[in-house]
Amino acid sequence: MTSGKGPSAGDATLRRRIEPWQFEASFDPRQLRKEACLLSEVRWGVSPRAWRESGLNTTSHVEMNFIEKFTSERSLRPAVRCSITWFLSWSPCWECARAISEFVRQRPNVSLVIYVARLFWHMDEQNRQGLRDLVTSGVRVQVMSDSDYSHCWRNFVNYLPGQEAGWPRFPPMWTTLYALELSCILLSLPPCLKISRRHQNQLTFFQLTLQDCHYRAIPPPVLSAAGLMHPFVTWG
Repeated sequence: MTSGKGPSAGDATLRRRIEPWQFEASFDPRQLRKEACLLSEVRWGVSPRAWRESGLNTTSHVEMNFIEKFTSERSLRPAVRCSITWFLSWSPCWECARAISEFVRQRPNVSLVIYVARLFWHMDEQNRQGLRDLVTSGVRVQVMSDSDYSHCWRNFVNYLPGQEAGWPRFPPMWTTLYALELSCILLSLPPCLKISRRHQNQLTFFQLTLQDCHYRAIPPPVLSAAGLMHPFVTWG
């Protein structure tokens, strides 16, 4: 790829790239779209080369589609490390989380990191437990940052010439709020983030309610990033 000129016509990943509007529509944390998109990178051993694919929901969830395709097409050698990175528009549901956990447990040479743009039905306790089980099984789960959006844009999107740095800049407060709620989930705390959608004007609203247990357990940097502090702390 040549910087500033768009993806090269000879780029082997070009046919697997998604259009800019698809990326923005799928990964905008403010939009509660039903469809899910998965952008994946697979690296073998110490090779810096990554095999990249993009996928959308079909009759199965995108996570299930990846696992089915990966296990049917790949013959894994236990001595060769395989590093997989997913960029997901929605975090896995509890059923997908269970399948992912089983996938990595059966393959000790495979490591998986999942970056998510949104949390799927995060008030549902089964989904919350599913994410905790993922982390217990060795999968790293975190909310996408601006640098992750930049990486996806440059490596998965068929951007226009001169638009290498043209990835959408979403309000950072949304990713901060999702990161805060993900901390609650992984620490087995009650939900602190409620999200609702007003269909008449297509606006998304959030309500943040923290209890004392949140202030006591959530790491201070996470609270600080959300502009929060313990209500009983006084500053001299």
